[in-house]
Amino acid sequence: MGLKRTKLLKSNSKEVNFKNQYTIALAGNPNVGKSTVFNALTGLNQHTGNWPGKTVTNAEGYCRYNDNKYTFIDLPGTYSLLASSTEEEVARDYIKSNKADCIVIVTDATCLLRNLNLAVQILSITNKAIVCVNLLDEAKKKGIVVDLDELSLQLGVPVIGTAARSKKGLDDLLITIENVCSGKIKCHTVKNLINGIKISVEITQNERDEILTNINKNCEKIHNICVTNIKENYTLKDRHLDRLFTSKLTGIPIMLIMLGIIFWITITGANYPSQWLSWLFEQIKFYLSSFIEFLNVPDWLYGFLIDGVYTTLTWVVAVMLPPMAIFFPLFSILEDSGYLPRIAFNMDNCFKKCNAHGKQSLTMAMGFGCNACGVIGCRIIDSPRERLIAILTNNFVPCNGRLPTLIAIISMFFAASFFGLLQGVVSTALLLGVILLGIFMTLIVSKILSKTILKGVPSSFILELPPYRRPQILKTIVRSIFDRTLFVLGRAVMVAIPAGALIWILANVYINDITLLKYCTDFLDPFGKLIGLDGVIVMAFILGFPANEIVVPIILMCYMATGTLTDYSNLTELYTLLINNGWTITTAICTMIMCIFHFPCSTTCITIKKETKSIKWTLLSVLIPTFIGIFFCLIINTISILL
Repeated sequence: MGLKRTKLLKSNSKEVNFKNQYTIALAGNPNVGKSTVFNALTGLNQHTGNWPGKTVTNAEGYCRYNDNKYTFIDLPGTYSLLASSTEEEVARDYIKSNKADCIVIVTDATCLLRNLNLAVQILSITNKAIVCVNLLDEAKKKGIVVDLDELSLQLGVPVIGTAARSKKGLDDLLITIENVCSGKIKCHTVKNLINGIKISVEITQNERDEILTNINKNCEKIHNICVTNIKENYTLKDRHLDRLFTSKLTGIPIMLIMLGIIFWITITGANYPSQWLSWLFEQIKFYLSSFIEFLNVPDWLYGFLIDGVYTTLTWVVAVMLPPMAIFFPLFSILEDSGYLPRIAFNMDNCFKKCNAHGKQSLTMAMGFGCNACGVIGCRIIDSPRERLIAILTNNFVPCNGRLPTLIAIISMFFAASFFGLLQGVVSTALLLGVILLGIFMTLIVSKILSKTILKGVPSSFILELPPYRRPQILKTIVRSIFDRTLFVLGRAVMVAIPAGALIWILANVYINDITLLKYCTDFLDPFGKLIGLDGVIVMAFILGFPANEIVVPIILMCYMATGTLTDYSNLTELYTLLINNGWTITTAICTMIMCIFHFPCSTTCITIKKETKSIKWTLLSVLIPTFIGIFFCLIINTISILL
């Protein structure tokens, strides 16, 4: 019997009649494939939001099976119901609420002992549950055999084996869910296994320790009875890899090499699709212009729509989409392979010394793609104090929107004397050095914040190192494009449209034969010269607040006095234009410094406001990097003058 799925959420479709409607909650540790099970069961019939009053993501999906409607709730991944993190609180409260007709406890067959701890805790507060032993295909490769029937007898609930990636066992899982919900299968939880356990946040630490000790002993007994490892040496492969990837000697260098490779692929691979998109948008612009001219609209309206809104919008898409479409999938492949938690492990000690949280390394890594995504990623940090530190410093790593500016300046002023492959290698090395400066400042500012306005002791956390897996490249790419690339691009487009309108107005409204933009750049010029820049560059960063991608086009527009954003056909022409307008090596260095250390873009600021629910912290996230950038530029310019 195959899985039957229908699109259930169509406002224009007729109401579907179901025999029964059930709510199913999926619970489990992180990295057990719970989301894979959820996605395989629900397909595209899902949506995400936040739990009421929480910043924890709420994923909900639907499927139809045997004329029954099943609503699946993907609970946050958690290791225990006894701790006090927001994720664990959400999972515990939902399970205790009895809103679900059945709880599916997803476990990892390759490390079942660790997963049984949570399973036993859940079984202590509900008797309508199913244990799903996932990743049986990986367990088979490692020589791990799980006796599912014996495990069912030990726990007193149905146990179903699955390999969700290949959709094996999902039919059996759905049949069992239907039988449990309808009452055909009775769950008989083994009383002597969990009798007397009180899952509550109000219990004392001594009670919590006693409960966990009792559970661990029982879980070990069950594991010894039900699990056999007939190929024990298989795990040596993971151990050997961990000795390489997490070693104090080789861990950090390999991490830097990995990031360097990703940036090199992104830099070299994004050029061609960016050029193709620019050409495509120019063709569309020709036909769109002809249509607007046919409508005989006033010149100012034509300029506002085409030279302002359209040009800005298409520039952002052409420059931003290709690097994101390359970077995010590559980053997701690292995540899917199991390497990303090793980066957190390597960086944990550095952040601990700065009185910050080890998970901040993960949120920092997310910021390379988009700082707004990095800020959202800070939800994984339980401590409110450490979460704020991570949010306030996330902007110190250059996002995808700032990389083109950095790459262009590096290529023109520092790598131009090299040729071919060597030029790409030098550009990547210099870009990596700039990024390391951002990481270094992340650690320094985190330390300062933890000793001043956000004092506190760093909290401990459990970091699970999942087994290395062969990434599902095609699925990872598709998921990354839809979940990350298009999401971030959509936000950028929303702010690019009004930004384009404002830029056009400033560049085309004249007072005494001088544009408003010229008045602004002249006013800012003394301050710009003081910090090694000029008024045009400072104004470009200010107008680039909606999207960092438009900083260079604004600089070009101001220097060329075209009144519209201007593309550059090659770096040689751009270099000549910049030199003719007074750029020096000092100007290039200071522009790169300000590119790294300046206020977050509007999308990130909005995200910070939503996450912190505070204007104060949002303003602080703007002021901290901006003042640091001005300070560094002032020092560099002063040294340049003295020399």
